[in-house]
Amino acid sequence: MKTQLIIASLLASVTTMLAQEVSTETKGYKYNNVFDAAVASVSNQSAVAASWVHFHNVTKKQRFKIGYGVRFSSQFGKNLTYTTAPAVITSKQQGPQVLFSKIYNENIDTVYVSKAQNNMLNLSINLQYTIKNKLDIGFNIDAIGVTFGKAIKGNYHSAATTYPNSIQAGKPTVLNALLVSDNDIGSLNSELYVRYWFNSHWAVRAGASFMFTEYTTNNKLRLDNNRFRNKSLMPLLGVSYTPFK
Repeated sequence: MKTQLIIASLLASVTTMLAQEVSTETKGYKYNNVFDAAVASVSNQSAVAASWVHFHNVTKKQRFKIGYGVRFSSQFGKNLTYTTAPAVITSKQQGPQVLFSKIYNENIDTVYVSKAQNNMLNLSINLQYTIKNKLDIGFNIDAIGVTFGKAIKGNYHSAATTYPNSIQAGKPTVLNALLVSDNDIGSLNSELYVRYWFNSHWAVRAGASFMFTEYTTNNKLRLDNNRFRNKSLMPLLGVSYTPFK
């Protein structure tokens, strides 16, 4: 019930953001829309993302912007380690404080997945500051959405020697929700970037993508858990387009 209330609050916040115009906005809605395509990759995992974001100016000088958008991300990986996901198990507590809480390694089990592929469609929250007319620094994070992808079979290894290792089947966790650190549910993408506009319509981006992907096993395993998460930090390159800046 607590998780449902938090998700409902997130939905209400996103809906309010979608409906609300910032008072300093001076242009029509067709302005400040950014369409973007990005690629992120490390040795054993890659992701592609396509997004739309609408920004609102917050300051009079129109340097700081907040925005909302939609992002589709697709992740591909080989030989990935997925570990116990829920904060109530990893930190033995829930709430924002888990960001700074101790991790109890004796509670962390693993599922080794030889081939992973997850597709996420999420609403995003965006912050951006324009240093100069052609240079932006920004951060974005997925807030809520859904994931779909192929079922997997992975090698399950328990941290408890008394619990048997096994082959477990699973599928992507369907619901995605931003709830702070290990409280998060499902698969979420976030980016920290610098963007350079080389003309009034086109820009390039460089930065880092921090991506969570998650599988739910068909069976509940040790500590009554069936959710396992992979976290990956990947360098990112992207191209942006705005029809009206």
